Amino acid sequence: MRFSTSLASALALVACLLAGCGALAQQHPGSLTIRAARIAGTADAPVLELGLDCRLSGPMQDALDHGIPLTIKVSVAAGRWRFTSPALSEHRIELRYFPLSRRYQVRDLDANADVRTFPTPGYLFAGLNSLRLPLPATFGSLPRGTPLRVGAGLETAALPGALRLPAQFEPAWQLSAAEYTWQPAAG
Repeated sequence: MRFSTSLASALALVACLLAGCGALAQQHPGSLTIRAARIAGTADAPVLELGLDCRLSGPMQDALDHGIPLTIKVSVAAGRWRFTSPALSEHRIELRYFPLSRRYQVRDLDANADVRTFPTPGYLFAGLNSLRLPLPATFGSLPRGTPLRVGAGLETAALPGALRLPAQFEPAWQLSAAEYTWQPAAG
């Protein structure tokens, strides 16, 4: 009798540990990486061609799949110093799922660009690899060789009120890319 009670307790402990492992796996942050960035277009209408590699954490993917939009803030700056930049631009890229039509959507909230729709989350994230974001004309008139920086991260202020506090503290809601810096070739 005593052996079966301790065995049952041990099995219950193992079950709790295994359940906890799944909960901890859900707490891993997502990943966001800037794969490539370059300025294209004309001097009057420069465009940032940006490649993002995005992997959402479990809670972020769950929120997206339940129709809660996620917004990625992309900032572009020219020059060596953040506070004296001759050219700045910010874009908010919204990722959204529409359950009734079963379509995922990417759109730039700060530009009148086409809305791109996708049938699966895999295609949605593949679509983030080929973003074209319009830039102010000041980027077209920068001297050759001016260093350019791009940063991206989840904009927690755009989340619904009930998710803002967890997004500030829970590791599963942390999503930001290391700043990508490059210097266009002179000439």
